[in-house]
Amino acid sequence: MTTSPHAAQHQSSSTPWLHWAVGQIESDFQRSADTHLIALPLKRFADHGIDFYFKDESTHPTGSLKHRLARSLFLYALCNGWIAEGQTIIEASSGSTAVSEAYFARLLKLPFVAVMPKSTSPEKISLIEFYGARCHFVERAADVYDAAKQLASETRGHYMDQFTYAERATDWRGNNNIAESMFTQMQRERHAIPRWIVVGAGTGGTSATVGRYVRYHQLKTELCVADPVGSVFTEYWKTGDATLTSNGSRIEGIGRPQVEPSFVRTLIDRMIEVKDTESIAAMRALSNELARKVGPSTGTNFFAMMALADEMKSRGETGSILSLICDAGERYLPTYHDETWVRERIGDCAVAAVRFK
Repeated sequence: MTTSPHAAQHQSSSTPWLHWAVGQIESDFQRSADTHLIALPLKRFADHGIDFYFKDESTHPTGSLKHRLARSLFLYALCNGWIAEGQTIIEASSGSTAVSEAYFARLLKLPFVAVMPKSTSPEKISLIEFYGARCHFVERAADVYDAAKQLASETRGHYMDQFTYAERATDWRGNNNIAESMFTQMQRERHAIPRWIVVGAGTGGTSATVGRYVRYHQLKTELCVADPVGSVFTEYWKTGDATLTSNGSRIEGIGRPQVEPSFVRTLIDRMIEVKDTESIAAMRALSNELARKVGPSTGTNFFAMMALADEMKSRGETGSILSLICDAGERYLPTYHDETWVRERIGDCAVAAVRFK
């Protein structure tokens, strides 16, 4: 049996269950206020006319940027007729996407299975299972794709496939997507149109949405993707070789060992490759500045923001730099926020920390 989502049970666009399901997701959206935009005044840059901002995606009901992606993926699949009442939903994810998709699956009373490596942390497994989902384990991270497709075939379920559909599931022209929200919230700031927007890339969905929105609205903002060492995306951006592979990233949630269909390189103006120790040092520094813990991918973003600000300062440029708080640091207390774990898995961050003092 084919594992294409188009092979899922087709349903009329007028079925009562479909109307109910879309209504449930839209009701959940209405109950959730937009995420906050946080200004971070850093004197070493603010005195030179360079302002930092973070859109705080950790305040979504499931605690991360992936809440937006999961909502969009479910709506996209529903409106394409790929999901039927009672059908099992499968995703290849051990992280925040699985948590958020499990939330929406429970909302629609659908079984959900997250396919993940056996090495996934107990904390992440617990978060996914909290929403009534089941975790299916494979030996290697590279095995999750085929295992997810096989499960979809066996259960006559729907493989959500975030790595293919993330870039097309969101209406990038507007409709309160993350880009529209960013620019709306920036309207009263002294540099209302950001000089740079900095995001990470796991699927590439966020960078695609922001990049398309900027072009469609003819804005002067440039898009930078902060990419952890080990990810294949930076080399792919340079060469366009979609067959490239790598060892993958050690910064959870961003970077991939292979080129994913949702990563659209032509929308990105700049890639900044960030070492793991630099991501952790930046994560710690930003956590101190905000008096709250952020996750490691937010640290990767912050490091790239600092690099861009240094360049702007050296050229005498002014402007704003906007990025995301991807999720809260409390998810990473036993790992990236644990000194012993970092020293054993990542290394000594002391040298990287110097630039933040």
